[in-house]
Amino acid sequence: MNSQSEATSGAPWSRPRGGRRRAGGAPPSGPEQERLIAAWFAGRIPDGWFEGPVTIEVDQDELQVVGLLPSPQLPEGASEDEVRVAEQARISGYREDSRAARMRIAEEAQPAFRRAVSWGAQCGGSRVLFTTAGVPVMTRLRLSDRRVLDTLIDAGVARSRSEALAWCVRLVAQHESDWIQELRQAMSAVEEVRERGPRGAATD
Repeated sequence: MNSQSEATSGAPWSRPRGGRRRAGGAPPSGPEQERLIAAWFAGRIPDGWFEGPVTIEVDQDELQVVGLLPSPQLPEGASEDEVRVAEQARISGYREDSRAARMRIAEEAQPAFRRAVSWGAQCGGSRVLFTTAGVPVMTRLRLSDRRVLDTLIDAGVARSRSEALAWCVRLVAQHESDWIQELRQAMSAVEEVRERGPRGAATD
């Protein structure tokens, strides 16, 4: 058996407990699956890389894994600039030193979870995301909506409609973050209740 089939067969949702899941595409990203993904990375990431468990953001296309690095030891009274430079250097060093190992882990995870894996690190107040997945999203917009995007382009805020649309999404996430978090929590609660519900009839 090759490494890809071994990794895929080890995915916990390859044998669902009753019911059906959609064919093809990524496995569902409900709370139970996210916990299982986090457990897989906790077991696979070498001890000593990070302080505590990693933070994993999951959607249908990407797994974003961010770990906390120990803060550099600096002389007492170090300036903010010195702290920031030291933190950035610690993140840069981890990125280079761990590159080959992170690539191996990603190559194992991607076929199993059918999502791209991206990495990042946080050190003190500095947070850096390494190469992340840019996923195209198709949509249809009416004239009034297109005029909003074109206005952003004309004003120099964006260079294209796709960039203008991404800017709008980031703006909503920035100013409505509490509301979006409430939505996510509500959806997670619904998913957890659904997981506790009756399972499909057992089959031989």
